[in-house]
Amino acid sequence: MNKLDHIQNLYFIGIGGIGMSALARYFNAQAKFVAGYDRTPSELTKKLEEEGIELNYTDSVDAIPKRILENPEKSLVVYTPAIPKDHQQFNYLKAESFEIVKRARLLGMVTDHKYTLAVAGTHGKTTTTAILGHLLKETGAKVTAFLGGISEDIQSNLIMQGDEVIVVEADEFDRSFLNLSPNLAAINSMDADHLDIYGSKGELEKTFRDFAARIDKKGKLYIKNGLPLDGVTIGINDESNYSAYNIRIEDGTYVFDLRTPASTIEDLRFNLPGKHNLLNAITALAMAIDFGSPTDGLARALYSFKGVKRRFTYKIKTEGLVLIDDYAHHPREIDAVHQAVREMYPNKKVLAVFQPHLFSRTRDFAEDFASSLSKFDKILLLDIYPARELPLEGISSAWLLDMISNPEKALISKEDLVEKMKSSEAEVLVMMGAGDIGEEVEKVKNALLNEA
Repeated sequence: MNKLDHIQNLYFIGIGGIGMSALARYFNAQAKFVAGYDRTPSELTKKLEEEGIELNYTDSVDAIPKRILENPEKSLVVYTPAIPKDHQQFNYLKAESFEIVKRARLLGMVTDHKYTLAVAGTHGKTTTTAILGHLLKETGAKVTAFLGGISEDIQSNLIMQGDEVIVVEADEFDRSFLNLSPNLAAINSMDADHLDIYGSKGELEKTFRDFAARIDKKGKLYIKNGLPLDGVTIGINDESNYSAYNIRIEDGTYVFDLRTPASTIEDLRFNLPGKHNLLNAITALAMAIDFGSPTDGLARALYSFKGVKRRFTYKIKTEGLVLIDDYAHHPREIDAVHQAVREMYPNKKVLAVFQPHLFSRTRDFAEDFASSLSKFDKILLLDIYPARELPLEGISSAWLLDMISNPEKALISKEDLVEKMKSSEAEVLVMMGAGDIGEEVEKVKNALLNEA
């Protein structure tokens, strides 16, 4: 018997989060009663309400729907670790002995006893998961995929085309992915991150090995070549088990051949720029092939993949002006964006706007951030986005700016950002960060288009 069979009602505290909203959509599609709280309305919460999910934005017990409060034995409360300790709704429901689980635990319950493909890694997991879900969907698999971003193909973070196989993004934050026991799993990267939780890179790597140990005994682990793990290797122009070679760029699109353990697939086309994205695509292709997707349909499916919002998303793409929006919030991700921009626009001046995310991450990787950002022609820094943290003494964007060796640098406020970017001579503008910079991107785009 499924552990969720008795549940008729679900209440999500922090429903506007990308992982929470995918689960809310999943249960809503199964005709369960779904409701939730979030601190502020957003584009995503608006979409959830349009889909019939009941939302409230006030931390008051009175705002919880009666259907939840009056049926504790048939209700499940789901929460995100990001909610504050003094959250009134959470503490009331806990005191009233409601069944309460973290988002990661619920995802584990959903995937339990289902054939599961999971993608982990400190970078690249959202894009890889989205490509994999898309490949399986387009080649006819009965797939449900929980994505950590909004797919441009379906304008959602949930693919629902049956339940023969489940694709999930396996998140290392808060050790969430240790709730999963996948059949096939990938680890794209294990760079130091989330040191506020793990304390050291060694502890982070140990947790990734713990995740790898949870893979089904008959399953497989796919790894980027060079990671200190045993598995099916993924690479570019090397001797990996799955390797892309004969790579060229035609009209802004990668064209490449893929060598697999069984054969070679020629002239694959992929529209996302950057070698990091090419590795993501190879990983997804390897998992899809081993799952059993027909290889003759994979080429067409890969070419039709449009990407994930805020992952090297073109907001403006003309001959004279390019505006790119990216979620990059770690030095290695900034490096990947830089590589992709230089590969696609080798002779153009590039302005980068970066909003650091978390005081602790800024402190832990300050020198690497400074080095990565210095590679752009000009750099503008917004204030640090605190997310779940309180300020740390001495850690600020001004402190980070001092470390950047490129003299073409400045601090910028959100209020001055649009005018500064309108007056820039750069032909390629890149806006990066995991905070609320995404909202500023829209303002910049509209101002630049009105100017044109």
